[in-house]
Amino acid sequence: MRIPASCSRPTLLAPADCPARRSLWSRVLLAVAIGVVTAIAAAAIASDRNTPIVKAIANVKDSVVNIHGQKTLGAADEIAAHGELPRRVNGMGTGVVIDERGYIITNFHVVDGVQKIEVTLADGSNYIAQLIASDGAADLAVIKINATNKLPVIATGTSSDILIGETVIAVGNAYGYENTVTEGIVSALHRAVQVSDSQGYEDLIQTSAQINPGNSGGPLVNIDGEMIGINVAVRAGAQGIGFAIPVNKAMSIAAKLMSVERLEKHWHGIVAEEEPGAHQGLVVTSVEKESPAAQVGLKPGDVITAVGTQEIARPLDLERSFLGRRPGEEVPLVIQRNDKSVKLALKLAELPSRAADADLAWDILGLRLSAIPAAQFKQMQTQSPRLAAYRGGVTISDVRPDSPAARRYVHPGDVLVGLHIWETISLENVNYILTRADLADFDPIKFYIVRGKETFYGHFDVAMKKANRE
Repeated sequence: MRIPASCSRPTLLAPADCPARRSLWSRVLLAVAIGVVTAIAAAAIASDRNTPIVKAIANVKDSVVNIHGQKTLGAADEIAAHGELPRRVNGMGTGVVIDERGYIITNFHVVDGVQKIEVTLADGSNYIAQLIASDGAADLAVIKINATNKLPVIATGTSSDILIGETVIAVGNAYGYENTVTEGIVSALHRAVQVSDSQGYEDLIQTSAQINPGNSGGPLVNIDGEMIGINVAVRAGAQGIGFAIPVNKAMSIAAKLMSVERLEKHWHGIVAEEEPGAHQGLVVTSVEKESPAAQVGLKPGDVITAVGTQEIARPLDLERSFLGRRPGEEVPLVIQRNDKSVKLALKLAELPSRAADADLAWDILGLRLSAIPAAQFKQMQTQSPRLAAYRGGVTISDVRPDSPAARRYVHPGDVLVGLHIWETISLENVNYILTRADLADFDPIKFYIVRGKETFYGHFDVAMKKANRE
């Protein structure tokens, strides 16, 4: 059979009566169709793999750091009860970047007793960190590294609306395996856990996400990639039970640890709290008399929405925005007052001497003390019957290593109720005792503390401390 003249040229545009070219055209269309289907299928597979969990991890991983170093276990540690001599051990844990300048939050027990705190970032770079401040009772600490570049700050959610059964992810340095990710659900809320004779926790999040040694200090993350807790403990002998400090509590403590009064001895005079249900803004609850905030006309009820370029959502944001600024430097504030936006220019001041008096206890005894409001003390008395015998006390929030208090094994979280023959109902009571001309006559000075359900007493060797200062 002769091939029609119209089929003699090799072209795709063949007439309908050309079988060869119809076959070639069909094969081309089939190949194109297969390619399109393959591309669609590959895209679908990629979409299925990029799950919310994958996205959540990508959102936080660069803000998680690994912490390692060595510490000495000695007489003050539980191991000493078994008759073992002091020894050096390797420690490891995790931290979370909460300020781009290198401030990192972690558990206190991760860095307690570590002489050289080594930090490894997600990009593999290594730094030596400085312990900035700590709260042993809450088992939280803030450390700082002098990073070369600005660090990515973790997205922070809220622990006020956590749902039982919602998906959560733990990220950390589990058993030394860096950036380990585990997934689970929220199993329960408001758990109380006693991990040792000296350390207990209240109001923890319980999760089935695997939390192992080394995870401590790392973030517990929700499906939106927001930190909702700080991983803190694993139940010994149990499988799949871990615990985390709620993020609202952790960030509130971090705000106190990073306050400009504490770190830089500067003063703004603002007392504020988060506005319930709001995603932005702090409600001013009070303004200290004659403070920089009072001088610019800030009032209770005002809502602070921004300080400089920093949007304000929680007390930690407020303190971060003031860190590094000089006294006298104008700091622009944006507030909401009576549904109107108002701009103020606040100037930080040096911390007045009356506030600096709180450093006396730190200098002489090695104690960081916090006042306990009367209403709060009454509530504490219902939880600790021993406190019922006292009219008040001051909370020990920090103990300086190798201080008179540390040598007597005083712990953060203890309540100081007396020194020598006097009650310590307020910081003023403590300052009165420590500034007495006859203080040396009391040496060693007797102290009384309440810890849990027990009252303890001992003696601080203030003469030794005085000699060290001279």
